[in-house]
Amino acid sequence: MQKKISKVEEEKDNSRYLRGTIREQLAQDTPCFDDSVNNILKFHGIYQQDDRDFRQAQDRQGREKHFIFMVRMKIPGGKVTSDQYLKMDELSDRYGNGTLRVTTRQGIQFHGVIKKNLKETMRALNRELITTLGACGDIERNVVTCPAPLQDRAQAQVQQYARKISDQLLPKTKAYHEIWLNGEQAYSGEQAAEIEPLYGKTYLPRKFKTAIAFPGDNCVDVYTHDIGLVAITDEKGDLSGFNVLVGGGLGMTHRKPETHPLLAKPLGYVNKDKILPLAEGIVKVQRDHGNRENRMRARMKYLIEEKGIEWFYAAVKQQTGFDLEPMREMGWKETPDHLGWHEMGGGRFFCGIFVPNGRIQDGAGKKLKSGFKKLVETFNPEIRFTPQQNILFAGIPVSGKEEFEGILKDFSIRREAEISTIERWSMACPALPTCGLALTESERVLPGVIRELEGVLTTLGLAGEHITVRMTGCPNGCSRPYTGEIGLVGSGLNTYALFLGGNFDGTRLNHLVSERVKGDEIVRSLVSVFEAFKSARASGERFGDFCNRLGVQELQKLIEAQ
Repeated sequence: MQKKISKVEEEKDNSRYLRGTIREQLAQDTPCFDDSVNNILKFHGIYQQDDRDFRQAQDRQGREKHFIFMVRMKIPGGKVTSDQYLKMDELSDRYGNGTLRVTTRQGIQFHGVIKKNLKETMRALNRELITTLGACGDIERNVVTCPAPLQDRAQAQVQQYARKISDQLLPKTKAYHEIWLNGEQAYSGEQAAEIEPLYGKTYLPRKFKTAIAFPGDNCVDVYTHDIGLVAITDEKGDLSGFNVLVGGGLGMTHRKPETHPLLAKPLGYVNKDKILPLAEGIVKVQRDHGNRENRMRARMKYLIEEKGIEWFYAAVKQQTGFDLEPMREMGWKETPDHLGWHEMGGGRFFCGIFVPNGRIQDGAGKKLKSGFKKLVETFNPEIRFTPQQNILFAGIPVSGKEEFEGILKDFSIRREAEISTIERWSMACPALPTCGLALTESERVLPGVIRELEGVLTTLGLAGEHITVRMTGCPNGCSRPYTGEIGLVGSGLNTYALFLGGNFDGTRLNHLVSERVKGDEIVRSLVSVFEAFKSARASGERFGDFCNRLGVQELQKLIEAQ
């Protein structure tokens, strides 16, 4: 009996390799696309949204929604040139809402683009060799890697592999160029079999994410990905290969226990010259065996959970034709955020600057957007976006450091010493008013939560503690809340599920301790936990480790007694 596939699978199957009727609807004088192509648009890096701040007023007035679009750029390893950055800055003003949003996957998002400006936005980006193809959708997303170009690391080699893997797993359909770039029809029925040799007509069952980390530095949260690669270097410091982890993923649905976050499991070690066929082989296993009936169970993590890692290894070997070697030794040290000045070698430095929740904008007395533009125009640096939503300016000569610092001061851009420890390690997703999946606020309310936490921690003498705080407006986990020491996950209007006990290194999931905490009660509910941490922690014990040791029941008692 033929299995029933999901509606999205039918849409992909009928899309003619991601065409649908996007081109035809783009030519129509309407503010939005119809529902038939919403999911297909995502493969092109576009989300159709509406401004939810105005939704009720629009409804009362009998007017249609205020439709806007999010455009996400696919930037492997978060690396762009000065010219590319300046073009993104310009386009965000011309067609977006005047801000640039650094994602937790090292990409950039425009928000507030209207339909009639979509095509020129895409064309302008592609003229600067920036694509949005595959930034969203059921496909390999942006490949993430450690962005820091430190002089004692094989970072440049790893950055090259991030690009190679991204290129290898990029869809081959010509629909993107037809619709957004040259406008020429490149598809015919005879070509169909050759258009997607890797993905086929229906692509993957669900989104697919890859990250590359260095031993000792898990700034990419490597265990939370479908494929997690840990670079292994030889005695000369050159890249030799990768430890391979598979089956990580954080999305879940509230009160549906069959959905849950999972960390990736070890698969083996592979030499660097085999990583591309291995990555493709893993994708093929998910393509052929992933769940296409139930999207809530469609991620590769569930396939491995159901079939087992031994079955998965055998299935990958059948695709690649080779075995993997045993995992090489690796460990994790202090996870850095790469802020401040660091040597690159050759008399050059890079400087990491904190970007609150990834939003590059002017306002509230700080001019990040104008200041960053001035830095780029002055120094022509290489730009790297980080998985913590911050920005690195690379290639600054030692002679330019004083001028660089002067520009930061002129534009009131804070240095790392001016940022509290709790804010420095916090992240939030955009959520309201643009994200259609958001159940409540995230980016707009986290700064207030952080200010409250700063006050409590200062009073208790804990202001210097490194504690990760991650907030999302829904359970999909874009800001990786389920590995945070404190995870806040939107569960309803002004209501959050509270998770505690992840670790700073990102190698352990946290625990649900309260399903519904009101936004204005978040910090108050944590005071007794912080007090217990101060009085009963073991020597050198971090907050997340303390919460994990205490356990869910004891944590709940502390919160309920508050």
